[in-house]
Amino acid sequence: MYLAKVVGTVVSTQKDEHLVGCKLLLTQRLDEHGAKIGGVEIAIDNVGAGSGEVVIVASGSAARQASGRSQGPFDATIVGIVDTLEVAD
Repeated sequence: MYLAKVVGTVVSTQKDEHLVGCKLLLTQRLDEHGAKIGGVEIAIDNVGAGSGEVVIVASGSAARQASGRSQGPFDATIVGIVDTLEVAD
């Protein structure tokens, strides 16, 4: 799992049948200090996240299990919305 920020949404009228009914969001990974790192990724939203929110993302097979769609063709699922983040130095 990793932290990410929701930076946008994805609308797709034609998609794999396993993605029908899924809300798709654009996310960008964050480091431990909240700075954006790496590229943008599409994630399925399981928790009702919105633009600008910091979220917890599960990836790989954990993403499919968390979504309840084990046969889906995706690699990232938003599983939590972060309220606060504290890093001990």
